[in-house]
Amino acid sequence: MMDTRNGGRGDREGSLKRLRWVILGVVIVLPIAGGLIGMKALQFKAMGDAAAQQVMPPERVNAAEVREEQWQPRVSSVGTVMAVQGTVVRAESEGIVREIAFDAGAVVKAGDLLAQLDVDIEQTQLRAAEAAAELARLSFKRAKELIESDGISQAQYDSAASNLKQADAQLDNIRAVIAKKTVRAPFSGKLGIRQISVGQLLQRGSPVVSLHSLDPVYVDFSLPQQQLGDPVEGLKVAVASDAFPKQSFEGKITAVNPEIDPATRNVRVQATLANPGGRLRPGMFVSVEMILARSEKVLLIPATAVVHAPFGDSVFVIEEGPAGPGGAKPLVVRQQFVRLGARQGDFVVVTEGLKIGERVVSTGVFKLRPEMSVVIDNTLAPPFTLTPKPGNS
Repeated sequence: MMDTRNGGRGDREGSLKRLRWVILGVVIVLPIAGGLIGMKALQFKAMGDAAAQQVMPPERVNAAEVREEQWQPRVSSVGTVMAVQGTVVRAESEGIVREIAFDAGAVVKAGDLLAQLDVDIEQTQLRAAEAAAELARLSFKRAKELIESDGISQAQYDSAASNLKQADAQLDNIRAVIAKKTVRAPFSGKLGIRQISVGQLLQRGSPVVSLHSLDPVYVDFSLPQQQLGDPVEGLKVAVASDAFPKQSFEGKITAVNPEIDPATRNVRVQATLANPGGRLRPGMFVSVEMILARSEKVLLIPATAVVHAPFGDSVFVIEEGPAGPGGAKPLVVRQQFVRLGARQGDFVVVTEGLKIGERVVSTGVFKLRPEMSVVIDNTLAPPFTLTPKPGNS
């Protein structure tokens, strides 16, 4: 029979041996792992200390001073070009087109022949009427001589005078019919596309060609009633069109409607401006800036200096920071929220937040952050002006 006591004692001794080996392994591994962790911690600390010692070089920026200017306010609007004189020339009488005496797009003078309708019948009637009028004129001349010598009665003389008047009236009537079948330019201007052909039967009122006088032209635009006191006849306006981005047209206000539109509460204003070369065409959409007569002092900064954000507009003001180890005071930027006004050219009005003489970063503000060190370098700074031209804007 097996001795169970000796078997149990052997199992316990085996378990104790395994436990001692495990403890020995842990004792050996723990110092090694701790050494590795310590080395990594020292490496990370060294890297952090090195990063803390690094100094970012100052950012090069363009700077502009906040300046005070005598500002002449402008009111912006949109308008439509209108011809001083413009119409569609139409046939005044019906008839067949026998001659077209113009080219599409040509410049004509008042009275120039544009088209001739068939007048063969009227020409025949005209010759007959001229003969009748000549006979009536001779008869009246003889009657006038005879009445002086009592050769005829007063009734015969009156009849001769009446016949002459009737003959002249008939002659004028036929000439008027021929004139209505002769289409002429009512005023000087530029023709459009012809809308007739030789041999075409025109009805009364049929369009022949459009005609517009293009120099000068009107520009009609509207202003809200709050600005009713600003538009005064004679004020200058500047007109621009996206069709000619490199050109500005100048004119002046010549008329202001006496009534206000009850639907929009706007007043209609009309300006007259020169249009050399006929570049502005009737119906063209244009932007209008009305230069007001009054002026005021305002603070101006370049519009590119403004950082636009949902929480407000701001600029970066350049000022001296704390003195360094050598006593020098580096330049740093401070973000300053501002309130803006009107804009003209490359500048915008600042109504609140800045003072005269303060320096602001004028370009590249998107790459800055508060308290960043900067160096002013205006070598490549763009020119800012109140009246920019396409070449320098």
